[in-house]
Amino acid sequence: MDRFRGFIAGIGTSSGTRMVVGHWLESPFGAFTDVMMENAAGSRLLLAPSQEIADYVSGTYSFDAVDVADVEARLTAHQLLVSAGPLRLRADLGPRTLLGQLLERVPPAVAVHPRWLGAVSPLAGLLVRGVRTSGSAGGGRREYYGVRSIRSLTGARASWEGRDLGGLSPIDPPVRFGFSSVPPKPQIVAVTTSIVS
Repeated sequence: MDRFRGFIAGIGTSSGTRMVVGHWLESPFGAFTDVMMENAAGSRLLLAPSQEIADYVSGTYSFDAVDVADVEARLTAHQLLVSAGPLRLRADLGPRTLLGQLLERVPPAVAVHPRWLGAVSPLAGLLVRGVRTSGSAGGGRREYYGVRSIRSLTGARASWEGRDLGGLSPIDPPVRFGFSSVPPKPQIVAVTTSIVS
């Protein structure tokens, strides 16, 4: 089992660009950040900090292009700051959501266990459109998302090669990288992702 512990931020912009930032504190590759982007035309791009990570992530999710670039990120109590190749992003963190507060009450060992996540996946899709907690990771593998807490995002500014991508907007339409999208409402979740061969 490969386990990634950290944060996932789902961000939409008024230009139609949608981003999923994975800010991983622990993983088989150590600490790193990667960015999955889908533009208004539906083109999907991965920005990864090394070829090894790019190969692993692109073997798990679907992209039209993959770029290895310098990716730096800093998560504070109030902001997520990302510099990834030509991308610059600042997202402002808001309060915990009601669902996030409820998830914090689930015992940690249960919250990330594949059996629990497989059982609650249909319910997750009913509660939050486009979201599932378990599904295929390709190559006969299964993937599980164990969300432990959720905070809203109250604002964001992003640019690509210096061009403003616009302010914070819903993630609509859903992103199409894997079996699950992120919620339509921009937010950041504390998550443990497990990939089981």
